[in-house]
Amino acid sequence: QVQLVESGGGLVQPGGSLRLSCAASGFTLDGNTIGWFRQAPGKEREGVSCISGLGGTTYYADSAKGRFTVSRDNAKNTVYLRMNSLKPEDTAVYYCTTNLHSYCGSDWYQMGYAYWGQGTQVTVSS
Repeated sequence: QVQLVESGGGLVQPGGSLRLSCAASGFTLDGNTIGWFRQAPGKEREGVSCISGLGGTTYYADSAKGRFTVSRDNAKNTVYLRMNSLKPEDTAVYYCTTNLHSYCGSDWYQMGYAYWGQGTQVTVSS
């Protein structure tokens, strides 16, 4: 059974950092892309970043470029999203997702995703 579990969210001041984790079970990361989405209250879900299962290709939304870094540890079957220089507008519930494929291109967020974690809340506030 495919499962994704996010952790690492919390309350942080503007300019601070957080590292989110997405622990996968029921499948191996090797060969499978993991994506990160976020959704703020009253806003549409936004694709933040993805990391491919083949070769480690990554992609970032403009809002994340230069501040967020996605990585994976296949031995731990876990993907990470390091978020630096956080802003109040980064406040959202963050979800990791997979569709058990290896694609991570510029339109990755437009694909349908079958498997989602429960989400982790990130709040950036002073």
